[in-house]
Amino acid sequence: MTDEQLLARITIDPNIFRGKPIIRGRRLAVEHILGMLAAGDTTETILAAYSWLEPEDIQACLLYAYRLVSRERVEPLIMKAVP
Repeated sequence: MTDEQLLARITIDPNIFRGKPIIRGRRLAVEHILGMLAAGDTTETILAAYSWLEPEDIQACLLYAYRLVSRERVEPLIMKAVP
């Protein structure tokens, strides 16, 4: 599956979670899946919790997050000491 096909699984509906990214139009936010993964849940555990979820959906969440942070830039704040 291409990146574009994976990302097509991530949708936004202003009527669901105020427009947060969700998986395939369902009431499951990308943020929730990422939080579960960050907490140590396995793909298998997540798939067991949501019978309709597919492994590609989890992969799509990770790719979505990767794309967001890959564009992020942090500029250092340089402050001069006041004499």
